[in-house]
Amino acid sequence: MLECGNLEIDVAACAALVERRVRGEPIAYIIGQREFWSLDLCVTPDVLIPRPDSETLIEAAIAAIPPDAAPRILDLGTGSGALLLAALVEWPRARGVGVDRSPAALDVAVRNAAGTGLSGRAAFVAGDWAGALVGQWDLILANPPYVRDDAPLDPGVRDFEPAGALFAGADGLDAYRRIVPDLPRLLAPAGVAVVEIGHDQAAAVSALAHAAGLSARVRHDLAGRDRALILENDCV
Repeated sequence: MLECGNLEIDVAACAALVERRVRGEPIAYIIGQREFWSLDLCVTPDVLIPRPDSETLIEAAIAAIPPDAAPRILDLGTGSGALLLAALVEWPRARGVGVDRSPAALDVAVRNAAGTGLSGRAAFVAGDWAGALVGQWDLILANPPYVRDDAPLDPGVRDFEPAGALFAGADGLDAYRRIVPDLPRLLAPAGVAVVEIGHDQAAAVSALAHAAGLSARVRHDLAGRDRALILENDCV
């Protein structure tokens, strides 16, 4: 232990943290926290680190749903719960459900709901996408895995973030093939789904949407890249 003025520094503990960073571990995992939509969220290696680009989904939802609404919100592949909790902040009368197949990820989401004071309006359930869900939702959010299995990634992402939240088959579309055809039955009559996509996937995912009877509009992130699709039932 090193004393510095009134501070005591655990040199060994600091050295261990530095060594983790030297090995390429993301800072968010080292400190166990990441900010998203002005929320301080707990993150562990069981969940994808929330990224500023994903805030595009919340911006798109705000543009589609009035601020005084009380939407029923569904977050597919909730991970840390970032998208659902951010949406609940924006719609104080809303309630929502986050679904994830990882029990460890759900534990993180539950902790984040408690830490943000939103536990009373957020529920989290285990599931493989929406297969076992019934009912309809006014807002569906999803940031599914969309990276091609052979895509080159930064080692800090490839070696530390959960593969199940990143990779989605040879073309990166496997998760969309599961999610998109289910959306027509899940969306309320005037409901909207906002789905994150890779920068080069708008055409392919839009084609899946059109085949399912959905309209699709692209939302760009702050860098001008395709970042999300806004999906609605064509009959609306």
